[in-house]
Amino acid sequence: MLAIHPVTEPDRLDVLVLPVRPTTPATGEGAAAEPVPTAVTTPDGTADEAAALAPAARLTGRAGEIRTQLRPGRTPGRLLLLGIGDGGEAAWRTAGAALARSAADETHITIALPADVTPAAVRGLTEGLLLASYRFRLTEAGDRPALDCVDLLLTDPAEHEATIATARTTAAMTHLARDLTNAPSSVKNPQWFVDQVAAAAADLPGLRLRVRGPAELAAEGFGGILAVGGGSASDPRLLEVEWHPADARTHVVLVGKGITFDTGGISIKPVPAMKLMRKDMGGAAAVVAATLGAATLGLPVRVTTLAPLAENMVSGSAFRPGDVIRHYGGTTSETTNSDAEGRLVLADALAYAVRELAPDLLLDLATLTGANAVALGKRTAALYSENDRLAADVLAASEAAGEAAWRMPLHPDYVEYLSSDIADLYSAPSQGAGSVLAALYLREFTGELRDRWLHLDMSAPSWADGDHAELTRGATGWGVRSLLRWLASVD
Repeated sequence: MLAIHPVTEPDRLDVLVLPVRPTTPATGEGAAAEPVPTAVTTPDGTADEAAALAPAARLTGRAGEIRTQLRPGRTPGRLLLLGIGDGGEAAWRTAGAALARSAADETHITIALPADVTPAAVRGLTEGLLLASYRFRLTEAGDRPALDCVDLLLTDPAEHEATIATARTTAAMTHLARDLTNAPSSVKNPQWFVDQVAAAAADLPGLRLRVRGPAELAAEGFGGILAVGGGSASDPRLLEVEWHPADARTHVVLVGKGITFDTGGISIKPVPAMKLMRKDMGGAAAVVAATLGAATLGLPVRVTTLAPLAENMVSGSAFRPGDVIRHYGGTTSETTNSDAEGRLVLADALAYAVRELAPDLLLDLATLTGANAVALGKRTAALYSENDRLAADVLAASEAAGEAAWRMPLHPDYVEYLSSDIADLYSAPSQGAGSVLAALYLREFTGELRDRWLHLDMSAPSWADGDHAELTRGATGWGVRSLLRWLASVD
């Protein structure tokens, strides 16, 4: 991962980055920008050059705008002017991401930060640099940026070391979730996922891992996980990860959908819809990575994470539309569509969490429905909860993290659509409002925690079709940053 060092003087000065801000609204006629006074004195001539270049280059100062000035035979040899917009954390994150791409061919850059730089700005810049410099380790191993070191010029580097460390952990855990999700299903199955998490957790004291295989799942009644995984040669698993610090006052359970590949089963998907189904375990990747992040940061909150893992395949042993499944705890579902498999494994995990773990708060993340994208587009998750405070807290965390979410209704009139003639519930009613009905179905398994439960349908924003700000093409690791922000705020 890219090294980022807060310093008062750089060891070398090849490329100097100076921030610029708008002097007028950064859009429209007459937009202009000016250099920001920096925390430390920059080399002779660079401040004057920046002041002259900004208007000549017609800079607006919008976040992520970059202009380059070559300085042959001088130090530094290259001067970059970097727009920071309104100077808020989100603007600095965008600026850091743009810089990571613009300077990808450099090996070392130095950024002179403003004299009044805030911890939020430093965090945003650091996360933007680290997240945008990500490349998938298997398919793009030969396409990594040359950039390996960034110096941040500050008057008091020690003041920002903790902020940079938090940002680094956040980015590292997002990278982990991206790696897990990007991995092709030719190597990724439930046991592979468990092995990867175990390896990542090996150096983190205080974490407890438990893995249930088919025999334990059958003995304990996890019928949804067994049904979905029954058509595959790769057996299902239930991974349980616990972070339990001595000073924790609140117990949070996180549940993440972990379908390592989804053919749709007997209700088979068309090829275009199937080709990216390696991403169908993005929820499990996010909650596990967030839990490892909580342990790394030493957050004083107890977190138990459940990742129900299965591969939904087509075979003679696959479950069928019309089958009745008995979930953990005894509730039964009539499976109207085998391509609505994620809610079946989540139902088991949610019921287990309520009956056996007794958390204070219960959250689940899932790449659950295509209806999420229909309603909210590619970059916004759908959030469901009956708890106004919990919903507001998670929305605030997602906004601060730069991961968009929007609260959706749990419409009471739709509950009747879940009624089955031969089971307790239909798994996937056909009346439309697919994301809402999926959330209402999951709510049926939350029992006494119904008013302390929150569901995030993050199917659409779990994947980026191209580079955008701090996102890189492929898996986004959506949810890791939001969860870590929220967990840090739980008291």
